[in-house]
Amino acid sequence: MNTVELAMGRHRVLPVEVVRELRITPSDGGLDHLSAASGLAMAGDCLYVVADDEHSLGLFRLGDDKPGRWLTLFDEALPGGHKERKALKADLEALTLLPELAGYLHGALFVAGSGSKPNRRRGALLRLDALGMVTGAARPVDLAPIHGPLQTQFGELNIEGLFVAEGALCLLQRGSQASPTNACIRFDLAEFGSWLTQQGPVPQPVSTTAYELGSIAGVPLTFTDGAALPGGGWVFCAAAEDTGDSYHDGVCAGSAVGVVDASGTLHGPFVTTATAKVEGIAIDPKGAPGDVLLVTDADDRQLPALLLKASLVQVMHFPFPAV
Repeated sequence: MNTVELAMGRHRVLPVEVVRELRITPSDGGLDHLSAASGLAMAGDCLYVVADDEHSLGLFRLGDDKPGRWLTLFDEALPGGHKERKALKADLEALTLLPELAGYLHGALFVAGSGSKPNRRRGALLRLDALGMVTGAARPVDLAPIHGPLQTQFGELNIEGLFVAEGALCLLQRGSQASPTNACIRFDLAEFGSWLTQQGPVPQPVSTTAYELGSIAGVPLTFTDGAALPGGGWVFCAAAEDTGDSYHDGVCAGSAVGVVDASGTLHGPFVTTATAKVEGIAIDPKGAPGDVLLVTDADDRQLPALLLKASLVQVMHFPFPAV
């Protein structure tokens, strides 16, 4: 395993702006908002947001403040109580847009659980049409063949990010105080896609790179999501959550955003002005080069998640190409 370390000095601050609350049309008497946002992906003008305490996906329109709507991923309902819900949820932490696959002419959305418990080793594949809209029902995916070997490798598995970059599907392992390794695990995209569509064998990682992200107020920063940059490299978000393992929540000391460029050099992380924990990141398709979108998780089901935006050109000199 390769390791990239960060020489930590004083953190530079990345200002963020609130775009909207993630309000959503309630279904079956549920909440009128998406709460624990954990990842996002863009397809056309569709903004898809996954929540780690739901078995549905939120669909919103970029540039539209109207409430979003739910797309069902798994049929089973979750209990309302926090402790019971936490024990039974699939812990859907990661979401990405995949290019054309066999049977998925216009690409697909791939949703993945964290793998931190046996019931969290599943995901879903959703077909997209030419406009980036989900069409048809979600197809469940058993991720145990992927998560099992990674559990052996990391001890305490917690996959929190997914993105496609340079012919690879990248999974981000989130560390904790007990198991502090943050890592980017790369699979060959074609091999992974063949397995997802039941056309090929279980893929094996082609590389694993560990990252040292530093800390905020003595609490280690750990990956919460990532997104590919045009022309190579990727951006990530991270949180300093004061918890000893991958299961329990803790007080968040702050969140940060950073860049790994095409050469593998780590820039940042830059601490955000967000008060809630940042758990998802995507390149803003309608913004200027270096603009990113972020979503938050307040670890309180009664509070709506926020959609934020930020400009990385405010904190670093980097040749951000247009989307």
